[in-house]
Amino acid sequence: MKLCLFAENASVVPLHFNSDARWFVRRSSFRQRGVPHTLVVLSDVSRALREEERLAWQRLIRVMGHELNNSLAPIKSIAGSLHARLSGTTLAAEEREDFERGLGIIEARAASLNRFLQAYRQLAQMPPPILKQSTLSPLVTRVAGLETRIGVKVIPGPDVTVMADPDQLEQMLINLVRNAAEAVLEAPPSTESPNEANTRPKNGFQPAVVISWKLLERVVDLTIDDNGPGLLNPSNAFVPFYTTKPSGSGIGLVLSRQIAEAHGGSIELTNRLQERGCRVRVILPRPEL
Repeated sequence: MKLCLFAENASVVPLHFNSDARWFVRRSSFRQRGVPHTLVVLSDVSRALREEERLAWQRLIRVMGHELNNSLAPIKSIAGSLHARLSGTTLAAEEREDFERGLGIIEARAASLNRFLQAYRQLAQMPPPILKQSTLSPLVTRVAGLETRIGVKVIPGPDVTVMADPDQLEQMLINLVRNAAEAVLEAPPSTESPNEANTRPKNGFQPAVVISWKLLERVVDLTIDDNGPGLLNPSNAFVPFYTTKPSGSGIGLVLSRQIAEAHGGSIELTNRLQERGCRVRVILPRPEL
């Protein structure tokens, strides 16, 4: 709180209460019975700032996508045409093989970059949710069943219906469960966790992802726990394009938070305190009765 007292008036400061939120500080001085006082007013502007950042990313993605697509289409087309004409040439077998390999690489990389762009377009073209009554339990069970690399355990919570776009909510949960599964599958059993520096899993390490939920006063609190290596830098988790995976795109968590906030909810990502791994906490509003 000392930071607020010394921060410039009408400035934004990070304060760590329950999350890494950013707060707008207004400070003024007054006297009461001759005694000077300082009044500090804090406003959580995290969501508003994230929305501005999201709009900026969307504009950037649109411009980049337009310019890159204008170049990728002719590159892929010309490479394909040249590849087709190779069979009619009198090149030696070794030279033809070199040309085919080179043109194949050009075509493959152009196609890969196009898929890369299409993935990022999801951030720029996410439609507003079409809200309807959706029962949480079968949705979670269905998402858990889609992950076939490991068994995802579902701890049933109370029956609850939320006002949500079921397709978007399912996509959000698929992204989060996939991230958790990849974390535990890529984690070497002997690797130290960043939140348990002196603890190494036993040789019988079993990858685990667990989904559970509970009801709070006006919200549904859904958690996804894994026993992977945890997060080295949690503050970067929701930065667009940031990824620690060799084949990652860096949009899964950003897209998931965008979906949650479009439903009036939120997502938090933290290392588990007493155990190895990471916890994703999804907060969704409950419909008023």
